[in-house]
Amino acid sequence: MSKISYYTAEGLKKLKDELEQLKSVERPKASQAIADARDKGDLSENAEYDAAKEAQGLLELKIAKMEEVVASARIIDESQLDESKALVLSTVKIKNQSNGMILTYTLVAESEADLKAGKISVTSPIGKGLLGKSVGEIAEIKVPNGQMNFEILEISRD
Repeated sequence: MSKISYYTAEGLKKLKDELEQLKSVERPKASQAIADARDKGDLSENAEYDAAKEAQGLLELKIAKMEEVVASARIIDESQLDESKALVLSTVKIKNQSNGMILTYTLVAESEADLKAGKISVTSPIGKGLLGKSVGEIAEIKVPNGQMNFEILEISRD
């Protein structure tokens, strides 16, 4: 049984669009590459044919994995989330206790994480440490180079 993963409606749509792209565009390209290589003659000594078959196998594996993820995906019902605590889809403003730096992150599912966009995964060390915390609490987070303490300044939902 595959594990259930939670997505925003936007994140799940993006995943489904990517899967559709693989099926409707990339799969026919892979088949065409095999056909083109086959037309070049003797298959026993045709490296292009072998490479095209291998690429098709990897593509089919990727499609199968994505289909499994989509099948076990659930959309997060934001109306059921407690707005006073840092949860998935919360935007959390935190202050690093050691250097006073103020950061703002949105907690998202692992597949939607994008640090440049300020979205961190709830499975990352910082994401795990912030989950369930309320405004004013100190999150003590173990990171690879020690421990960091963050004060929760603000929690909001966008």
